[in-house]
Amino acid sequence: MKYLLLIYGNQEKWASIPAEIFPAEIAKQDAWNVKYKETGELLGAYGLADAAVAKLVRRADGLPAVTDGPYLETKEYIASFYLLDCASQERAEEIAADMPWADQDPVELWPVLHEAPGNDL
Repeated sequence: MKYLLLIYGNQEKWASIPAEIFPAEIAKQDAWNVKYKETGELLGAYGLADAAVAKLVRRADGLPAVTDGPYLETKEYIASFYLLDCASQERAEEIAADMPWADQDPVELWPVLHEAPGNDL
């Protein structure tokens, strides 16, 4: 079964990490990515741009209508997401708990209920 992991953050949070330890923190995440990519359980890991550059896209009169977005009610936003393929929810929970910084900030875990037909994943 597939699972989506969501990590939240903001520029203030990233800026609070001392510059001298930031590379080590990134290396921890890279090691986590490699570890679970090698087991076949991590299908993809994606970091998102700052919310300040996100857009909301609608269709108006058949054309894209683009505005600044998202409309956030909180200081934190989705900073990155990961797609897992695990044998069980318990295994997905173990992997999520192994995420660097999971001892400081929660990792959101969502079961993926279905895939579009023809998806090559």
